[in-house]
Amino acid sequence: MSITKEEIGSWFRELQLHICSELEAEDGKAKFVEDNWERPGGGGGHTRVIQHGNVFEKGGVNFSAVHGELTENIAQALNLNTRGFFATGVSIVIHPINPFVPIIHMNVRYFELEDGTYWFGGGIDLTP
Repeated sequence: MSITKEEIGSWFRELQLHICSELEAEDGKAKFVEDNWERPGGGGGHTRVIQHGNVFEKGGVNFSAVHGELTENIAQALNLNTRGFFATGVSIVIHPINPFVPIIHMNVRYFELEDGTYWFGGGIDLTP
C-alpha cells in the first residue's frame, strides 16, 4: 500500500500545526495568526505568523499544497514530457529576540509529476 500525495499534504499541514503549537507553548505569550490563500492555478495554503513574544521577535510557519501545469520553459529546462504537477510543503523562518540565539530557516517539500515521478526535499540552517 502506498501513500498518496493528498495524505502527504495532510501530514505536512499537521506538521505545520504541531510546530506552531510547540512554538506558542515555548514562547508563552505570542500566538500565531493565520492567513489562508488560494493559488489561481490550483491549490493554496496557510501562512501563519507569530510576533512580539517573550522568546520570538517574529516568525512564520507556512504550509502550501498547490497543483497545476508547469510552464513550457520549466518543462523544457527539466527535460520533461509531462507538465501536470502537485507540490506541498512547510517552510519556517523564526527570529528569536535573543541576539545570541540563531535564526532558523527550514523547509520540507514533496513534488509529484502527473506521470508518477516524485521526490522529497528540504533543508535546515541556523544563521548566527
